[in-house]
Amino acid sequence: MSKINRRGLRITAAAVAAGAITVAGSALAATAQAAPLAQAATSYRITTLDNAQDVTFNQLLGINNQGTIAGYFGSGAAGHPNKGYLLFPNYGQGNYANENFPGSVQTQVTGLNDNGVTVGFWSSMNTASMANNNFGFWERNGKFHNANFPTGTPASPPVDQLLGVNDSGTAVGFYTDASGNNHGYKVNIDTGKFSSVTDPGSPSASLTAAAINNGGDIAGFYTNAAGNTDGFLKAGGKFTDLAVPGAAATMALGVNDHDEVVGTYTVGTGSSAAMHGFTWTPGGGFHTFDDPQGMGTTTINGVNDAGDLVGFYVDSTGNTDGMLATPLK
Repeated sequence: MSKINRRGLRITAAAVAAGAITVAGSALAATAQAAPLAQAATSYRITTLDNAQDVTFNQLLGINNQGTIAGYFGSGAAGHPNKGYLLFPNYGQGNYANENFPGSVQTQVTGLNDNGVTVGFWSSMNTASMANNNFGFWERNGKFHNANFPTGTPASPPVDQLLGVNDSGTAVGFYTDASGNNHGYKVNIDTGKFSSVTDPGSPSASLTAAAINNGGDIAGFYTNAAGNTDGFLKAGGKFTDLAVPGAAATMALGVNDHDEVVGTYTVGTGSSAAMHGFTWTPGGGFHTFDDPQGMGTTTINGVNDAGDLVGFYVDSTGNTDGMLATPLK
């Protein structure tokens, strides 16, 4: 249910596809070009985490400082709707808790904070085309609330997604307009006040706000002046472009309170395209990350202050698997 269909790289909005905001899929070729970055400077313990309700398709999208993970199962194809969940430590099958917007056909839980708030989006549809409506939501203490940017020119069907939230209750996301352009925004969930998130150098550029930390720094991705998709970090009023050297596209998807940014980048195009996860820090730059079982199909969606990473990869059988990577001390 998202603006990017993981069966192929599509940066423009599609009303409901198979996941939140990143790209991976079995269509990626095993012979794709090598990643242009150094391997991760940190060593990790990597664990595959799949909800037994559908072991063929899981994506982990956010992790808080208690280690609770937000995600969903189900590809979004007709008859296989997205179904949201939280996963609590110690990450056994008994630690999954379903979370779905009341009355929805599909739900993704995309982000969470340390104060019991989750965010995501839902749909009343599950069509074969995956061109379904999307509506943003936030949830606290079992109570769900819609949160959609008040635009007079929405896409048809409408597309609005909340993707991240900090401990102050500021959530970020995007909506798609009638021309197919994405517009980032933030919203105070307690007051309902919305404001736009833009590139100061090109305020009209298509932009997705994907994550926010407790300092109010925002990570996401946008279309730059050359028409390429780059990631960004907007911190302290400074807009930093994040583009992996040699990559065809870069998308920043998560940020922690140390301004460590995570996401995915594409090397090559078409049938030779490969997806690699990355981490970036202001002092250390980019490092690539691939799950050993999903080389060239790895996405990192979230990071907490301990440096724990969550995301997903596509395995040798074509299944999409949730992934947790914890730094080795």
